[in-house]
Amino acid sequence: MYLRIAPPGGDRYTWVTIQTYPRVAFTGVSPRTLAISRILDIIPRMISGADERFLTRNGMAARQLAALLLNHDADTRLPRLRDFAGELKVGNGTVQAGLQLLEEAGAVETRARGHLGTFLVRADRAVLWRMAGLGTLLAAMPLPYSHRYEGLATGLRAAFEEAGSPFAITFMRGASTRLAALLEGKVDLVVLSRFAADRLASDHPVELVADLGAETYVGSHGLLLRRGVALETKGLRVAVDSSSEDLRMLAAQAFAGRDDVEWIESSYMQLRGLFARERVDATVWNLDEVSDHLGPDVEVLPLGEEITRELALRNSSAALIARTEGAGALEAVRAWLNFDLVTKLQGEVLRGERVPLY
Repeated sequence: MYLRIAPPGGDRYTWVTIQTYPRVAFTGVSPRTLAISRILDIIPRMISGADERFLTRNGMAARQLAALLLNHDADTRLPRLRDFAGELKVGNGTVQAGLQLLEEAGAVETRARGHLGTFLVRADRAVLWRMAGLGTLLAAMPLPYSHRYEGLATGLRAAFEEAGSPFAITFMRGASTRLAALLEGKVDLVVLSRFAADRLASDHPVELVADLGAETYVGSHGLLLRRGVALETKGLRVAVDSSSEDLRMLAAQAFAGRDDVEWIESSYMQLRGLFARERVDATVWNLDEVSDHLGPDVEVLPLGEEITRELALRNSSAALIARTEGAGALEAVRAWLNFDLVTKLQGEVLRGERVPLY
């Protein structure tokens, strides 16, 4: 059972998951388990925990200003009061009072420089994020089968921590499953291949937040064939994970024109057993996931010329996508998240120089 609550004046819901046994777990708050008998005590305190000053008209303006200020760097000139007022549809005095509240809360420090305008001297992004009511960003990633995925999760966690943005990761198998969670508002970001991101963005109200570059999502894909079976065998049984946009498309390309193929639904966890019991003959799969788990009865062949270099590149690149309607808040992520740190830590995990931490 789920409850959705939001603090007064807030626009960010907190999900509360009540499990089937007498415990309650709060997602995105803290990793602790609480007796269900305390829920009526905890929820009112969560709702009433906001500073009452931020429940006034000036306070609401301060919360909106906090979201806008996330997109400004220190030592840069701020828009004029009337520009902020026009965007927020409030008076100049309300904007000034809202900025004063943010200063008192330690979120920002500003300085007037005469005719040059007002400059942002310092900004605490973690405080601004909290004041804006944005809460913890929840990202959905593939299951961490491979060191590459573990490295990616480690890098993302560190980059968000460095940027001062509360961040958590949930793991879901299949890009279609992660997309559904994004569209339903259960997660804020989805990690998938650049190829899948481009396909989904053309059909759904989502947009690209970042492309992390080649070999950040997978190293390569290969054609797996059971030993003793010819690729040209009539009625070849081919395993496919239909929840994976990449694997489904690559398998379709690799066996294009073969109307004799029998498609067998499979997941990574089932793959080795299916080959060992001779239930499948071939598949196209992410070699990061299967290279150490196939056994001696499966050989790996390169993909054919039908898989172009450009297509392979987009399949190997990790991408972050978000809902279009909520992308404004994520502009700040795009602006100040250190994606070089993500790839650096991922590389260290892949080389065995860093223990995965996510």
